[in-house]
Amino acid sequence: MTFLDIRDLQMYYDSPRGPVRAVDGISFSIDEPGEAVGIVGESGSGKTSLALALMRLLPPNVSVYEGTMLLSGNNLTGLSDSEFRSKIRSKVIALVGQGAMNSLNPVLRVGSQVIERLLMEGTISRREALQQAAETVEFVGLSSEVLERYPHELSGGMKQRIAIAMALVMSPQLVVLDEPTSALDVSVQAQVMNLLKRLKAEKNLGMIFITHDIALASDLCDRIVVAYGGEHVEAGHADDVIPAPKHPYTQMLIASIPRLHEVEHPQFLEGLPPDLVDPPAGCRFHPRCPYAFDPCDKQSPPNFTVGQSHTVRCWLFAEDPETTRGR
Repeated sequence: MTFLDIRDLQMYYDSPRGPVRAVDGISFSIDEPGEAVGIVGESGSGKTSLALALMRLLPPNVSVYEGTMLLSGNNLTGLSDSEFRSKIRSKVIALVGQGAMNSLNPVLRVGSQVIERLLMEGTISRREALQQAAETVEFVGLSSEVLERYPHELSGGMKQRIAIAMALVMSPQLVVLDEPTSALDVSVQAQVMNLLKRLKAEKNLGMIFITHDIALASDLCDRIVVAYGGEHVEAGHADDVIPAPKHPYTQMLIASIPRLHEVEHPQFLEGLPPDLVDPPAGCRFHPRCPYAFDPCDKQSPPNFTVGQSHTVRCWLFAEDPETTRGR
């Protein structure tokens, strides 16, 4: 049984110019607990909107929210908002949101914020909740003494670990991490990535790791999903996608990564992401694609299978899945 199965997920925002197609027919899966899937792409590709859609944290201006979400065979789509909030959010699926380091209340001690969700259940005392919080923060590499501190007394890396501890304190099965390392320096980033690897291995924790850094995703994730213009354009096992990307956009993302031991310079990804209110006809990447040809500007490509569990949304693979024109 597939652990998490997302089918045709859509979330549009209202705007004065029309609907913003931030999440536009997204489908992907996590095969088993303990697997990590990386969602990678530029700013404006709909990654954070996807995180909000998965957690059902819908802004007031959402006009369309549709699709199917199955977790261990259970259909979460049919739950009411109150049922999802009480039974699923934080308990089963938790979120480490973008800018989590700045989400802590500056006038409350860290411990009060970590145990807040535990106390909402009304099943344990404050002392028991603090004990559980202490165990959680120690697991993420901090002393339990930090529970008595205020957020301004913590470094950026410590705040990020607290944000992860707040997501873990209810022992969820799946954690959605939205750019958890983007505001950290390289050394602290490495520490947080090592923590996430440990969580994955020791807690058998499923992860959706959202990032603009495809190199970072390859260090943690079993599968890579490439987002562009509210859609997913390539998906597959990291060992397939990273060394042999098929979609021109994925190739350009990887080509933009600096190499330590190669003479080639990083390549600049020219152009801008599409306007999600008025996206281009056909393939949404075709205005920036060096390989665009006749059907690209007229018809939106379906997903073509190019290998075991490897799909690409590109007309280059319409007739010959082994074609290398985009490489």
